[in-house]
Amino acid sequence: MRVTQSMLSSNMLRNLNTSYSKMSKYQDMLTSGKVITRPSDDPVVAVKGMGYRIDLDKNQQYQRNLREANTWLDTTDEAFDQVGEALKRIKELIVQAANDTNTDDDRQKINAEMQQIKEQLRDIANTKVGENYIFTGTHTNQPLYTDKTGPQNPAITTGGKKPIEINVFDGISMNINTPGADLFNDIDEFMKHVTTLLESGATGEQIGDELGLKASGNAIPGLDSIYESTLTLRADVGARQNRVEMMGNRLSLQEINVTKQLSANEDTDYAKTITEMITQDSIHQAALSVGAKIIQQTLVDFIR
Repeated sequence: MRVTQSMLSSNMLRNLNTSYSKMSKYQDMLTSGKVITRPSDDPVVAVKGMGYRIDLDKNQQYQRNLREANTWLDTTDEAFDQVGEALKRIKELIVQAANDTNTDDDRQKINAEMQQIKEQLRDIANTKVGENYIFTGTHTNQPLYTDKTGPQNPAITTGGKKPIEINVFDGISMNINTPGADLFNDIDEFMKHVTTLLESGATGEQIGDELGLKASGNAIPGLDSIYESTLTLRADVGARQNRVEMMGNRLSLQEINVTKQLSANEDTDYAKTITEMITQDSIHQAALSVGAKIIQQTLVDFIR
């Protein structure tokens, strides 16, 4: 086959274009820091990268969910702490009222403080996170008490005892609320009984006998039972707080692992890429040099 000047020129230009294309690819890799700039560069790498990014997006959402769970649980824990302190003060006041050295006027003053504590406990029962009530189960848009002196909200029935669950990992959900209708109802009933006794003008001995104080020393069975229930609920909240912390550590480790895999899949190996680019540049320069010798001189070259 006869090789013409035109064939030599065409082959040289095609090879130079290929060389430019390879150098452009290496330059893009160095500039972007990625081994591909479009899916067509390497579909396998692109598909893997999409999978890793989906995992990272899910991880970030789970971490946001955990922050929300922490807010609910921390607020609930603080609310139960306030309930516990209020119950301690109630016990102190009952013991004081049961002392026969106090007059009726003294007991009415004690009753006034009891009424304030009762209102405070109802305020705690209506604790909110943002715009959501935390003790009303799935009825997060409705308060447990409609006002400071009124009864429990009648709408808080079955839904008031249902848990609110939030996803914290693939296939794993956590309960972030603590339905409080039963606890606060027990507190309310006990407080009503105590205030009724104080308002009736009962003596210290009668108050002590009615509440079981005289028969059991410093123990008040009804109040102590409520206090134990509060401690049990708070312990459950604490256990969930610990689990949230462990899930947070697990998500952090997963984020590091997936990020490392994404980097290994897509990130440019700068040392290797620079070496290959220098090698390609040397090949390109050699091609230009040889091409200049292959192409015959033109009439212009003779005129010079």
